[in-house]
Amino acid sequence: MPTVAANPDHETRTSEGVALGPVLADAEFDFIRHVVNENAGIVLGPNKRQLVQGRLARRLRELGLPSYEAYCAHVRESGPEELVDLINALTTNVTAFFRENHHFEALASYMIPEALKRNLDSRRLRIWSAGCSSGEEPYCLAMVLTEVMPPGIRWDTKILATDIDSEVIAFAQRGIYPLDRLEAVPQERLRRCFRKGVGANAGQALVQPDIARLITFRTLNLMQNWPVSGPFDVIFCRNVMIYFDQPTRERMVSRFAALLAPDGYLCLGHSESIHAGTAPFRLVGKTIYRKQGKGALEG
Repeated sequence: MPTVAANPDHETRTSEGVALGPVLADAEFDFIRHVVNENAGIVLGPNKRQLVQGRLARRLRELGLPSYEAYCAHVRESGPEELVDLINALTTNVTAFFRENHHFEALASYMIPEALKRNLDSRRLRIWSAGCSSGEEPYCLAMVLTEVMPPGIRWDTKILATDIDSEVIAFAQRGIYPLDRLEAVPQERLRRCFRKGVGANAGQALVQPDIARLITFRTLNLMQNWPVSGPFDVIFCRNVMIYFDQPTRERMVSRFAALLAPDGYLCLGHSESIHAGTAPFRLVGKTIYRKQGKGALEG
């Protein structure tokens, strides 16, 4: 089997001298790690070098750049525009319809019913999918919402769906998915919430307009300002904070708390948690946290 080594001109070659492409040196890797952490809060450990090199190799080819050194210079010179492409290339967007389904069961069972009772005077209900990726999560939220809302009564219901990756937001807004991505959707929901694509969309399914209209998609960097209006009754931020260091996670949880209504809920990913006793949240289910109401906080 050929061995692989880096040579002085920043190119990876086999032992037979066949070029395999540029190699990511220490200085460039450290620069990329710093830029991504400063601008997106994402922590890239030393073990992520191969991942970064692989993800950015395509970007080098698109730009016609010969090395990662040249690419880092391009990032410095281009400013925010290339920074978006850099972050898009490095963020992982793995999701599915009704992933971690216990959250959606809890949404239908008590989160939405409690919000309906609490907001009976205003008839206003808000949900935020923070880190929505390619849109499966907010569409699932909308499906559940339409099933639980009382018939014949007009409510002001909206779902905000945000992600740092502008490309997946564009994909999500289209609301078109391959049929094999919908295997986890029960048949009844599939018939009610999707229509089968024809012509150019054959083999795909389109989200029904009455589901799509509930959702507003927006590009948003959780490390920067949040131009969003609360209070939210429920916030989903699942499998996002795993990329951040502990101080960043704590700041983010505090910001979510400020935007949640008293007794509102925050749902995290399966490997994420809030430290026990962290005010104002109390763990009430598997990675489900409830913001304590005013009375609980004062007492």
